[in-house]
Amino acid sequence: MGNRPEELRALLDSVAKQDGDPVEVVVVGNGAPVPDVPVGVRTVELPENLGIPGGRNVGIEAFGPSGRDVDILLFLDDDGLLPEHDTAELCRRAFADDARLGIVSFRIADPDTGVTQRRHVPRLRAADPMRSSRVTTFLGGANAVRTRVFAEVGTLPDAFFYAHEETDLAWRALDAGWLIDYRSDLVLFHPTTAPSRHAVYHRMVARNRVWLARRNLPAPLVPVYLGVWLALTLLRRPSIPALKAWFGGFGEGWRTDCGPRRPMRWRTVWRLTRLGRPPII
Repeated sequence: MGNRPEELRALLDSVAKQDGDPVEVVVVGNGAPVPDVPVGVRTVELPENLGIPGGRNVGIEAFGPSGRDVDILLFLDDDGLLPEHDTAELCRRAFADDARLGIVSFRIADPDTGVTQRRHVPRLRAADPMRSSRVTTFLGGANAVRTRVFAEVGTLPDAFFYAHEETDLAWRALDAGWLIDYRSDLVLFHPTTAPSRHAVYHRMVARNRVWLARRNLPAPLVPVYLGVWLALTLLRRPSIPALKAWFGGFGEGWRTDCGPRRPMRWRTVWRLTRLGRPPII
């Protein structure tokens, strides 16, 4: 967004220090000018903010259609930092060792405390963030994706703008037979924040949850999935303004176009269940 030049420079420096072959870097200014960057770093400045998935999709296309000019794309938030020098090499090795591995989700840790927030562990059993495992979704601000995944199932859903775009891609990738790993040894330092800091958080979370279900779930599971999330939202006792925004987004998700519907196979539902997260929660 162009408002964290010092953090961006620190991130780029940490990428430049990675072991092995140099990592080619593209910085996308999402409706904002890109600050000064090191020589060799490519930049793309968009005239308007396309949202998180829209901006990342522009970054993908900077490496050719569906990113085909490279084998792996690494996505990092601009206020993150790679504390280790072997992260890129570990990524390369992970994808080389497993031909069906499509996405790797990093562990996000606070740079001062080392703590990983529960919400940053992409599974239901999140008490131990140091345990690596196969998962059913991934973290948007710290991940690596095999570009063949984009070629097969498409990129992130632009219209989502913010929230749940990673799960939409993850479900499509899993339905196509790809695997997703959470790796606790691949770390991105990132300051601890609350997602609700974004003014659009409650509306977008609710709207996109409905879109996610309508786009990807078999018809019988759509009301179950959304009913569970409605109950969980009420149990968390959000403030009245937050609840109003949430219900506004929930209704918007039903009234508006969610994009193409490609329901996952029941075999994929069973795979998700075996991985510990059936697609009803």
